[in-house]
Order: sequence, then C-alpha cells, then structure tokens
Amino acid sequence: MGDVLLDVRGDGVAVVELNRPEQRNALSTSLKTALLEALQQVAADESVRAVVLTGAGSAFTVGQDLGELATDLRADPASVGATVELHYNPITLLLATMPKPVVAAVNGTCVGAGLGFALACDLQVWSSTATLATAFTKVGLTCDSGLSATLARAVGIPRATELILLAEPFTPAQGVAWGMAGAVVDPDDVRGEAIRLATSLAAGPTLAIAASKRLLAASPWRPLAETLADESREQVALGLTADHRAAVEAFLARRQPSFEGR
Repeated sequence: MGDVLLDVRGDGVAVVELNRPEQRNALSTSLKTALLEALQQVAADESVRAVVLTGAGSAFTVGQDLGELATDLRADPASVGATVELHYNPITLLLATMPKPVVAAVNGTCVGAGLGFALACDLQVWSSTATLATAFTKVGLTCDSGLSATLARAVGIPRATELILLAEPFTPAQGVAWGMAGAVVDPDDVRGEAIRLATSLAAGPTLAIAASKRLLAASPWRPLAETLADESREQVALGLTADHRAAVEAFLARRQPSFEGR
C-alpha cells in the first residue's frame, strides 16, 4: 500500500486518497511526491472527468510531517523550504487549474497545507466533526499552498487575517457561516456525498466546467473589461462544440443532454 491510493472508477470519477492514517496523513516528502504524481496522472487521463481528494482514517491531513521536518532542519536548514516550490505549489496549482472539477472530501482534521489543498479544490464536503486550522504561525511560518489567497476569498480579509495570525482551530460549521462553501455532513457521509457530487459533475459539460474554472481563477482582482473579453472568448469557443449543439437540441426536445467533452 502506497502513501497515496488512486481509484479510477468506471463512472469517470477518480478518487485520490492520502494514505498514512497512522500518521494522520502527515505530509512527508514521499506522500507529497506521490500526491503530485497521482494528480498529474488524473489530470492527463481523458477517461477521468472529475476527481475526489480525501484522506484515509480520522484525518484529511494534519499538514507538514513535523517529525521529518525536524530531522531535515537539524541536517540542513537551508534546504527545507524547497518543498514549497517542489511540492506544495505544483499540487495546489494542479488542484485549482486542472481542466476538470475536483471535490475535497474533508473526512477529518484538516490543517496547514491540508486546508490550502481543500480550498484549492472546486467544491468541498466537510465532516461535521473535523477540526480546521491554518496552523502555520504555531511553528513560526507563514502560509503556503495558496491559503493566503483562497482563505481570504472565502471568508474575507479581516477574518482570514485573524485565522492566519492567531492560528486558532475552528469548525466547518463556523467556516461555512463565515463564507466558506460546501456541505457539512456526518463523518460517515463525507466520501459518499463527495462521490455523488463528482459523479454528477463527470456527467456534465466538462468543457464548460473547465472554462468556468479558468474564468473564476482569473476574475477577482482584474478590470471588468478584461473579464468580459475572456468570457466572450470562452463563449465563442464553447459555442462551436458538439456538446453545446447537442445540449440545445436536447433542451428543445425536452430530454436530458449527454455531454461527451467535445
């Protein structure tokens, strides 16, 4: 059994599972490397139309493996920051930008880079018993994995500032009340609900979903004129697809459309 399990299902959904349950899925170098490779694989696999990211056991992930970090700090302090460029940045970017939807099934404790990974996904399903935290300042660090952007977008800059500087834990229910998206469900229902969402998305207009991801990623802080120009380009391109034409015909015929990603 590896540090990351990959299950490519027959319904177009791939489940990527962090698999160090005894260590609460702490992000060791081997796990981060395996996670990046798994995400690269599903991003390139044309049979995969939606992805679920989850953890084995009681945690989604507790973030960086501090035991491994302590060993590395003793051996070569100057080298330890390289993991941000080597692992955290490409993992986060791939979750946020792969041209297919990604659902975070947050089955338990989710802190530090784990929270960054979850918020980089397009949709989230939260366990009602999960503990969330930014955690970085507790170990004398600042944010990585995009958290300074994604958390601020989700809950606003003042609340994000409080959560990052104080690093106090909070619940998914609190996070959703502050503006985070996603359903809060019983722990036993997290994976099933995430797979249900991913299955629905996998059967949907994947080209339109990919275009929507691109537009949303670029939209928050750029001039309206640029957003309108990009929306126009995306709509023109989608208007030429077989999926769009078939969906219009299906609507007129009062039947469900079938999307093939072309």
